[in-house]
Amino acid sequence: MSKPNVVFIMTDQLRADCLGYAGHPDVKTPYLDTLAARGVVFDHAYSACPSCIAARAALHTGMEQSHHGRVGYEDNIPWNYEHTMAGELSKAGYYTQCVGKMHVHPLRNYLGFHNVELHDGYLHCARYGSVPYRESQFIADDYFHWLKQELGTNADVTDTGLDCNGWVARPWMHDEKYHPTNWVTDRSLDFLRRRDPRKPFFLMASYLRPHPPFDAPQYYFDLYSSRKLRAPFVGSWETDEYLKANGRIFDSKTGPSDPELIRQAQIGYYACITHLDHQIGRLIMALIEQEVYDNTVFIFTADHGEELCDHHMFRKSRPYEGSCHIPLFITAGKNVLPDIKSGSSCHSIAELRDIMPTLLDIAGAEIPSSVDGESLLPLTEHPDLTQRTWLHGEHSYGEFSNHWIVTEKDKYIWHSQSGREQYFDLASDPHELNDLISGQEHQDRIAELRSCLIESLKGRPEGFTDDVRLIPGRPYPPTLPSAVLP
Repeated sequence: MSKPNVVFIMTDQLRADCLGYAGHPDVKTPYLDTLAARGVVFDHAYSACPSCIAARAALHTGMEQSHHGRVGYEDNIPWNYEHTMAGELSKAGYYTQCVGKMHVHPLRNYLGFHNVELHDGYLHCARYGSVPYRESQFIADDYFHWLKQELGTNADVTDTGLDCNGWVARPWMHDEKYHPTNWVTDRSLDFLRRRDPRKPFFLMASYLRPHPPFDAPQYYFDLYSSRKLRAPFVGSWETDEYLKANGRIFDSKTGPSDPELIRQAQIGYYACITHLDHQIGRLIMALIEQEVYDNTVFIFTADHGEELCDHHMFRKSRPYEGSCHIPLFITAGKNVLPDIKSGSSCHSIAELRDIMPTLLDIAGAEIPSSVDGESLLPLTEHPDLTQRTWLHGEHSYGEFSNHWIVTEKDKYIWHSQSGREQYFDLASDPHELNDLISGQEHQDRIAELRSCLIESLKGRPEGFTDDVRLIPGRPYPPTLPSAVLP
């Protein structure tokens, strides 16, 4: 049997619950719902280091964060990994193409892909001043280059006045066909047109949205602007200290303090998601029309979530569900993966590091010994099985720096600067409204999860533990020595 084609749909900053198939009461995603219904949904998938660079390091290398060395957000650190997802698939006979976001360094580092058509969105480090390798987004980013060709040399995504990390929302100012979400689909369709039909292909359609700016076309804003939307979740343990201090700052780590601006952020975020869904629908239809859908495996996920004003916070990097819980499903055409249990859910803990070994398993390729992740392919046949019972997550994030252990039913959090601990019973409290860290009935379980974290942190250069207890206040840089390779 010939190797299946693979379409890997990657999104940015899409939280797990903001999809129709996940039961969200407001967000509409009919095409993704269709794909999910035909495959296996991994409803306990997480991003162990939930921000763009660190999450993508896990994705592209299959390594856990202490091995790939990126435990926070830091630009301009070269990516020099021996084994990568695309590199190994290329060795296995696939033609490998990425369209959209890579967020690596240097910008045109292909990480083993045969070709990359790049759009990383607005990256501050590559937009002003000099950068290593003398790269600039104005030159290196294919979408920005194309947009200037189409609309003139002064055309730029910043014409909306929106920032790439802010909660301000407004509709896209140009025709929809010029939107970066449409561009990723357009270039993916062009790849399908010009591919060699004799070779299996791996297409990574890497969409930037719904990462800010929240600038979907007007049609998608109109879908949500008159709806009554579910309010953000705010835990009884949270205070409004940071909201009072920063709730008027558009790019702060908190959400806005103005309820109307919260609503506008939700409208903009949901609009970007439905716009994304419809563009994925275009891609699906093209695969059907070109008669390759039935021979294709689909994987869908995101690099991390978006807090979207839950617990008064915005963006990602924190240990709560809106930030670190991500969507993930695997779907296959009728001629491939014949034993997949379509229409089922798997509750085993999954992580981005599992994507690379899953793809190599699908391709029948050898999985390098450097890979820490586990193939999810067996779970598509037996979704009732459990491969990973707990996961260690973390993020270097200043005073919000954190480590956490999550299982199918609960979560333990340690704030590494202050030493504060939290415990949530996710089975009964999926939105983390009640912190049970002080409850006597949970102390044995908390001690068990704390011991898992101590075990995970043994030998780390930061000195978070003496192998017996956790030690707060240790220096916690976003990059470990293991990330700086020759």
